[in-house]
Amino acid sequence: MRASEGRALGLLAGVALDGVFGDPRRGHPVALFGRAAGAAERRVYGDSRARGVLYAAALVGGVAAGGVAVERVARGDVARVGVTALATWAVLGGTSLGREGLAMARFLEAGDVENARRRLSHLCARDPARMDADGLARATVESVAENTSDAAVAPLMWGAVAGVPGLLAYRAVNTLDAMVGYRSARYERFGWAAARLDDVANWVPARLTGLLTVACAPRTDAWRVLRRDGGEHPSPNAGRCEAAFAGALGVRLGGTNSYGGRVERRPEMGDGRAPEVADVRRAVRLSRAVTVCAAVVCAGAAWWRRA
Repeated sequence: MRASEGRALGLLAGVALDGVFGDPRRGHPVALFGRAAGAAERRVYGDSRARGVLYAAALVGGVAAGGVAVERVARGDVARVGVTALATWAVLGGTSLGREGLAMARFLEAGDVENARRRLSHLCARDPARMDADGLARATVESVAENTSDAAVAPLMWGAVAGVPGLLAYRAVNTLDAMVGYRSARYERFGWAAARLDDVANWVPARLTGLLTVACAPRTDAWRVLRRDGGEHPSPNAGRCEAAFAGALGVRLGGTNSYGGRVERRPEMGDGRAPEVADVRRAVRLSRAVTVCAAVVCAGAAWWRRA
């Protein structure tokens, strides 16, 4: 078996493991990395871009090097498929994303706005205190759309391109961005490198997510809205995912968001009505379809590589 074929089979096996088991409940590798990154930050933090560059490079480079070592140690067809499958399972979050979306749907369908507000923190960092049911529905749909790329499409693409090192390095980049990439007073300079690295790592996956959303939702306005509105979002990547979802679901996304007292006004995407509670389940179904499609595309790309 060629290495590329083992990589493709490992990616598909990892997607299957994520579909059956979701994220490990204890000892999740991403959580362990996050704790290590937090400890490293306490030691090296400084209000400078240079320190942030060294911090991000050391952590991401170390994880990538570990992935290279794992692939070299794994000898034989079964071992190669196995380590790729386990790495894929460890970094994928598609199933957990869908579960969180459905949890929000159940609370909102039951009229339990208070619990829905508390649960929203599992999906995004917005302040839910003043959100009504429709506002929570919009936040959930937008988060599911954006995170379909981060949680599923991007790791699969980097796994197809670079195997275990690509899988692990991508998740390290994404985790560091979540930890230090916010534009707060503390991380304005120190988190700059992590944020820019995440933008670069997600540039192609976000656009692939938009195209796969169009493919999974034929006979909708997804392509038109993606082309027209995808570049209007302040993020270079999130807008592609949200615009495609808006067109596919026939809703209008964007508007005013609050993040711990900081208010952002984002351009609206799509021509439909505002999202409603019923749209949350539709967004989760679309996200799952895009994830499956991404798995097939990325595994196929890996299979045909001459490696």
